[in-house]
Amino acid sequence: MSPTFRSLRNPNYRLYAAGGIVSNTGTWMQRIAQDWLVLAIAANGATALGITTALQFLPMLLLSPYAGVVADRVPKRRLLQVTQLMMAAPSAALGVLAVTGTVEVWHVYTLTFLFGVGTAFDAPARQSFVSEIVDEDDLTNAVGLNSASFNAARLVGPALAGVMIAALGGGVVGTGWVILINAVSYLPVIAVLGRLDGAALHSASVTGRRKGALREGLRYVRGRRDLMLVLAVVFFAGTFGLNFSITSALMVTEVFGRESAAYGLVGSAVAVGSLTGALLAAGRAEVRLRLVVGAGLVFSVAVVVAGLLPTYWSFVVFAPVLGVTALTMITAANTRMQIATDPALRGRVMALYLMIFMGGTPVGAPLIGWVGEEYGARWTLVLGGAITLVGILVSLAVLGHVRPVLTALRRPGSLGPRVWHSQTIERAGNQIDTPDRGGSVPVGAGGRQA
Repeated sequence: MSPTFRSLRNPNYRLYAAGGIVSNTGTWMQRIAQDWLVLAIAANGATALGITTALQFLPMLLLSPYAGVVADRVPKRRLLQVTQLMMAAPSAALGVLAVTGTVEVWHVYTLTFLFGVGTAFDAPARQSFVSEIVDEDDLTNAVGLNSASFNAARLVGPALAGVMIAALGGGVVGTGWVILINAVSYLPVIAVLGRLDGAALHSASVTGRRKGALREGLRYVRGRRDLMLVLAVVFFAGTFGLNFSITSALMVTEVFGRESAAYGLVGSAVAVGSLTGALLAAGRAEVRLRLVVGAGLVFSVAVVVAGLLPTYWSFVVFAPVLGVTALTMITAANTRMQIATDPALRGRVMALYLMIFMGGTPVGAPLIGWVGEEYGARWTLVLGGAITLVGILVSLAVLGHVRPVLTALRRPGSLGPRVWHSQTIERAGNQIDTPDRGGSVPVGAGGRQA
């Protein structure tokens, strides 16, 4: 078997990946349908779209720290079955309201918020559960394949949703049927989780209920400047650069004057690049900090360029560049956080990662929507990419004292997944726990490097 797909040798991972591709396809279909539904029923489409996106991700900002504690306290397989139902229920309700023609904007706001609550508890458990399915040496590959699965669905889902909505008249009822398909797509995941071989899982010991669990996770991350830099990169990219659902919808409808099928094609074009980036990540042997930072900088420049493109077809042709740069950054950041974190703290650390990465959307999405209303769709991309670029550069200077981090980024192997150069870190005045210096929480503590 090709090294790119080596995790599929694991029977549990094959089952998990199969359930994931079905659910992910439904998720991407709903994202397109939900955006189109809001544009169809709201008077101020761009602003309403920004509010909807913000409400969907607001629970990630509010609940992620507690969700991370729950992920470390409860068996993750059982928790994931519950969270699938928490996401299926509001999807089903929204779909029924749309199909019956009774949906209003406040329904969308309420149900997307409830959907976001389920996502907030699902995400840290799902992210950290991968390390319980595969062996240590296959974790980087499994994370890359998960991203490939998600983006293969992203390739199919938007196009399928666009075709279905157009075939059903392009109106509210068509979006409702697509949303109902997503509600049903969670059932295979629940079934697959029940069929996994529990004896073959590398289940982490649960922490149990105790005081200070949340503060313990925060202290751990605060003492690690390498992790703090990753969080800074994903904060700026997630808040200002990765608002494709808003920016592409506005570009397609307002700048290029196209309809739902054209919007779906843009989403699929982005997914082509995303899938490519995910497969490249799956074949990567290791993830260094410089890859996270470098990919973030290249992505931010690509977003600015996309906002300046003159025609619809040039936008479609360039969309894969957005996908490959975004996925390289996202997958590298996700893998870096997991491989460098103590397994006993992984649920809390990944919850913090997701809170920073996705929790910034309630701030960025309404802002981007407002910019689109006031200054035009092109500025949603140009301004978002520029803020991302400046934010990453400032974070690099602040967190790295400039010289030591730039030295580490230039030096092959520096700040890699297994060995960090203590002399460079000590010169910067950082007191980071590192394996070669006998830190209190070494990478791979607990018998398995994550």
